[in-house]
Amino acid sequence: MPSEPSSVTAPRAIVRTPIAVRRINTLDPRRIILVVGVMLMGLALFMLPPMITDLAAGHDDWQIFAISALITGFFGTMLALVSDWQGTESISRRDGFVITAATWLAVSISGAVPFVLLDRDISIIDGWFESVSGLTTTGATVLVGLDRMPPGVLLWRSILNWLGGIGIVVMAIIMLPFLRIGGMQLFHTESSDRSDKIVPRAGQLVRYIALSYGILTLACLIGFVMTGMTLFDAVNHAMSTVATGGYSTHDASFAYFQNRSTVWVGTIFMFLASLPVVLYIRMLRGGSWAIWDDVQVRAFALIVGGFIVGLTLWRYLKTGNEFFGVLTEVAFNVVSIISTTGFAYGDYTTWGAPALGAFFILTFLGGCTGSTSGGIKIFRIQIMWLTVRSYLIGLISPHRVHKTLYDGRAIGDDVPVAVLAFVSVLFASFMLFSLALMALGIDFQTSVTGAATALTNVGPGLGPVIGPAGNFSSLPDTAKALLAFAMLLGRLEFFTLLVLLDPSLWRR
Repeated sequence: MPSEPSSVTAPRAIVRTPIAVRRINTLDPRRIILVVGVMLMGLALFMLPPMITDLAAGHDDWQIFAISALITGFFGTMLALVSDWQGTESISRRDGFVITAATWLAVSISGAVPFVLLDRDISIIDGWFESVSGLTTTGATVLVGLDRMPPGVLLWRSILNWLGGIGIVVMAIIMLPFLRIGGMQLFHTESSDRSDKIVPRAGQLVRYIALSYGILTLACLIGFVMTGMTLFDAVNHAMSTVATGGYSTHDASFAYFQNRSTVWVGTIFMFLASLPVVLYIRMLRGGSWAIWDDVQVRAFALIVGGFIVGLTLWRYLKTGNEFFGVLTEVAFNVVSIISTTGFAYGDYTTWGAPALGAFFILTFLGGCTGSTSGGIKIFRIQIMWLTVRSYLIGLISPHRVHKTLYDGRAIGDDVPVAVLAFVSVLFASFMLFSLALMALGIDFQTSVTGAATALTNVGPGLGPVIGPAGNFSSLPDTAKALLAFAMLLGRLEFFTLLVLLDPSLWRR
């Protein structure tokens, strides 16, 4: 008899490493204080490269980063010292949720300090919005005049993107075991997905994630330099591209660069950054290089290819422009939106209604599970399709025993429930945030697409205000604060924050 297919409990993306979790009911605030303090100390170190960059360029703004690093490092050190916690490595699941939320909030506030200290009339809300947008790899911005800004500020925005991609997770896994606090719980609570174990220890996982991330960033940087980018632009755009973050050093984003080869390098690496990191880990461990064998990657490639072919033919027949130019423009923007990177290459909102509809759909789709991209993600879309198909088969043949398989393995009963819960919360949040923005007097298109792009961490919305040719600077502060919260909610995939509102979490 053929062997029974193993059960699918999650996509092949996030690595599960066994760590003992104590079943305790008390929440020790010292653990939270310690983790937040250590993370702030690490963030302070990343403020030094922008300081050195401004100092080398002769800009006085280096002092801002020096002060920001001192402030962040001081508070981080004080928190770590006053925590005085001498516990074991294990933490409870409740601790993991609280620590994750507290860490992201503290790091996003500290990341805003350099923006607020700039002498450019940047309010506290604007600074926090910019910081949250960077760390969540959303890429929405309130800053205007990027081409004239000192290099340190531009580099800081790209560093925030890069850290938000995987860097903060890696920092947690590296630092917390040395503090006798398990780092993998934070890795799990940042995403609702799980996966088959591919490495036995968290330390190995860190090395492989960091190596994969570093190799992709370096390869992207080299590609940009070879196509004519300056080294500074290449460093910034490589970090933002691999993180699927979307922060650029120019107001025109990729439209600033005239070389089409540069645009294609960006397109390729945005696509590669949208693939599961576990595939790169398998390659580094001497496994298969046949990325196409992964069912999620095949679906992602087919969706991307379908949108590119359809929009290219439609736009070419409508405009009669040079075919390769149309293909370049369409391919870049399609990959940018579906990967939730958010770079812009021209204003696709002027292409017509079919294009607007297509890009609005792309905003929700997202890349593969286990990548740095946001959105619903391809694995969940596949599970939804298989669930609907299984339900239809049950309606046609109610007495038939039908096993739903994903990549040759039976789907566990918890997977469709988890996917349904995620999608339901996503669209409920989308409706609530859209209504809240409209209640502030913002027009329908800006409200709807702004809520969508914040929750899916894409960046640009649609329309003249927050579209690819605009930014979020003209929105009221209340709207910016709402959108910043929506970015955090989407980045942590909703449940990490929503679970904190459940009274049962806080019961002894």
